[in-house]
Amino acid sequence: MQITQCLHAALLVTDLQRAEEFYSNVLGLSKSAARMLNFPGTWYQIGDFQLHLIVAPTVPPQIQNQEKWGRNPHISFAVDDLDTAKQRLITHNYPIQTSASGRSALFTTDPDNNIIELSQQSANS
Repeated sequence: MQITQCLHAALLVTDLQRAEEFYSNVLGLSKSAARMLNFPGTWYQIGDFQLHLIVAPTVPPQIQNQEKWGRNPHISFAVDDLDTAKQRLITHNYPIQTSASGRSALFTTDPDNNIIELSQQSANS
């Protein structure tokens, strides 16, 4: 077996409307119109990758390491302008933690405390 591509990730959310506000309006992701989910949730298309938000009654706590969010379960997205992304998160009152590695990346959390990494896309990407 050879894995050739990552197709999607799924995150649990407790309030779909609140989650959609974060993923659609704060992060700027586009919902997929190509296919509907057969359960309460939302599907986002990001290039060849998909993000599924699945409604659940509760979401297990994701942040075990408060000092270094990158050492917790998380999903990472490349951004073309990390400073703009940071300002957008601050404007919408989302917490930010810069990467402890020193690279151009930051971490935030969605309304259910799922950790999101945003990394500056390099010129070679």
